[in-house]
Amino acid sequence: MQKIFIYFLLPLCFASCNSKNNDAEKDVIINAKTPVTVSSISIEPMLQYVELNATAAFLQTWIVRANATGYLKSANVQLNKYVSNGQTLYTVKTKEAQGIGNTISILDSTFKFTGVNSIKANGSGFISQINHQNGDYVQDGDQLAIITDTKSFVFLLDMPYELRPFIVNKKNLEMVLPDGEKLVGTITGNMPAMDAGSQTQRIILKVSASHTLPENLIAKVRVVKSFKGNAYSLPKAAVLADETQSEFWVMKMMGDTIAAKVPIKKGIETSDRIEILSPFFTASDKILVSGNYGLSDTAKVQIIKE
Repeated sequence: MQKIFIYFLLPLCFASCNSKNNDAEKDVIINAKTPVTVSSISIEPMLQYVELNATAAFLQTWIVRANATGYLKSANVQLNKYVSNGQTLYTVKTKEAQGIGNTISILDSTFKFTGVNSIKANGSGFISQINHQNGDYVQDGDQLAIITDTKSFVFLLDMPYELRPFIVNKKNLEMVLPDGEKLVGTITGNMPAMDAGSQTQRIILKVSASHTLPENLIAKVRVVKSFKGNAYSLPKAAVLADETQSEFWVMKMMGDTIAAKVPIKKGIETSDRIEILSPFFTASDKILVSGNYGLSDTAKVQIIKE
């Protein structure tokens, strides 16, 4: 009889223990709270801008060409050397002049005939390219060197046409060089044609730098789209959105342990903050910034850090 009693009693004990364990697990699940961090609304200036690339270039160059066919007798050129307008760069002597000169010297040694033509710089700047040196045989019109005008140094900004309203009434744009140096670019004009593929128009920016800047240097240009001096904003991580990015909301603390879903309308958006247009939040309101993703409305949470 004792064996039969134990046989029936053991399953009842196991069932009772399992029931208690299940109830305990249900209580843990029901009372579970998601750990979150919170922040509050901030009032500060907000600036929304678009960054574009601008490339340094020289708009004006002069080509030094040979004015006769013959041999270069001298070449006063050197890369990056500054030359002035009218300065003699090359001298050229033709074979005919060489033959005539020798004949005249035999007939009359007192007659000084050289037959040498001078080739002068047709503008001021530095020599950026050299094609011929002393002793080369050249033909009339051959390119000998290129002079780049240092005064024509500008930055060329390829601007999408849809951003034109944001700079149409502006004179200056902020520029940032790769080393962090900031410059002010003055808009001096634009190219009359657009790139057919990218639909961008080139804007000419004149800068005033304290040192020489190299050609093909790429700078970041900030085109301001909007600015507000006193904007109500939250950290970007606090704002949630649906799959279509058409509805936005935040999770606001209602008491100490409940977070409720609050739909919002956003305004200016920067790299780390988003302006809140509505509803109005006070400085005492606590908004979730982490642990908020995937939470249901009126979810139980536990604040671990403010």
